[in-house]
Amino acid sequence: MHDISTLKQYLPELEQIETIVQQGNTAHLKSKVLCQVPYGNNTLPVYALTLGNSGEDMPCITYVAGIHGLERIGTQVITAFLEGLLERLKWDRVLADMLQHVRINVIPIVNPVGMLRNTRANGRGVDLMRNAPVESVEKTILLAGGHRISSFLPWYRGKAGEAMQPEAQALCDFVEREVLSAPFSLVLDCHSGFGFRNQIWFPYARSRIEPIKHLKEVCNLRNLFIQTYPHQDYLFEPQSQHYLVHGDLWDFMYLRSLKSNNIFLPLTLEMGSWRWIRKNPLQLRQLQGLYHPIKPHRLNRVLRSHLILMEFLLHATLSYQDWINNREAAELEQQALMLWYS
Repeated sequence: MHDISTLKQYLPELEQIETIVQQGNTAHLKSKVLCQVPYGNNTLPVYALTLGNSGEDMPCITYVAGIHGLERIGTQVITAFLEGLLERLKWDRVLADMLQHVRINVIPIVNPVGMLRNTRANGRGVDLMRNAPVESVEKTILLAGGHRISSFLPWYRGKAGEAMQPEAQALCDFVEREVLSAPFSLVLDCHSGFGFRNQIWFPYARSRIEPIKHLKEVCNLRNLFIQTYPHQDYLFEPQSQHYLVHGDLWDFMYLRSLKSNNIFLPLTLEMGSWRWIRKNPLQLRQLQGLYHPIKPHRLNRVLRSHLILMEFLLHATLSYQDWINNREAAELEQQALMLWYS
């Protein structure tokens, strides 16, 4: 069995995060370990890193990745974004001032054992995005919608009645404790491996016919992004437009958020990995090629191509009061219903 230092050599993303933690300016960057995930005789940490104002009345944005261990590109994208912010803080007065009025959380690897082993599921064979105690109210797709048959099959939810997996529980506990108390909060959870287009999904994953309470706010956010950056090719849709699932973590946390009057909008970025395969079919010879750009120049392009979206969401969070109470709320609601639920 490998010792912990040897294990981390096979997980360069974790080494990169720990280097950021060790070298980070403690005046700006705070870090904590949300849980330690067992692997053999060792454990691997799940980190949360925070920049900005920690006051509960501050708006908050949280970048998440690595829920599926195969999808390493999400971790690399948000880590690159964090490194850019830390470099800018050495000279950028505008960013330093902005961080007095907003909080940024980064949880770059939720599933370190899955990433180490190049598996979608965690070390116990559980798909963390099917693990929350919430059920689809409509029929789901076979297996991929979440099942309890066997951990040897993909999309396994875990046994009925069992507690959530420690990684999923740690993420939900962090959101409950550090995010939902904010008057306005956004989450961007980064994944890859679905289609040719970059897509931004929002709840619900459990129903095609039930819109979320904050549908007009999501529609307004989409419109702002399109108007500000008209040449981007992201597609905003509810996840239910594609498939329904049991146990979706963001459905679960969104439903929890409705207990308060605060606004919590969890978004999922699905990076279209099929375009990487189309340009380089040979990468299908390895499993990681389904979810990750292999060519160095293509990887660099992906690392920078989502910075506009991440920066936009940060500014939208900071300035939420200037757009959230749109006078055309009724029109936005109708537009959203026609766009996604007609």
